[in-house]
Amino acid sequence: QVQLVESGGGSVQAGGSLKLSCAVSGYRFATCGMGWYRQAPGKEREWVSRISRDGITTYSDSVKGRFIIARDSAKVTLYLQMDSLRTEDTAVYYCAAAERWQFGDCTLNLMGQGTLVTVSS
Repeated sequence: QVQLVESGGGSVQAGGSLKLSCAVSGYRFATCGMGWYRQAPGKEREWVSRISRDGITTYSDSVKGRFIIARDSAKVTLYLQMDSLRTEDTAVYYCAAAERWQFGDCTLNLMGQGTLVTVSS
């Protein structure tokens, strides 16, 4: 059973930085990638970033150049380094994994409980 536990959220002023972590269990980075999503108040959940099983990273246009996704296979942890934060980055951030990775289905359809990031002006 895949378990995801996010941490590292908090309040920061615009221009500041935060680093989110996602502790992962019951999962193999080498089989499927992982990602980060976010949901701002009153908005739909949106994709933020993804790291493939081969370590290839992709980002949404809204965070490209400011956020970096990374993983530590030894610690089985996924990270999201967020720099130059903007007020519009305020959201609950979720790490995402493939619930059916063991069956070769790498759809990122399993989320953790989320961690709140609040960016003030």
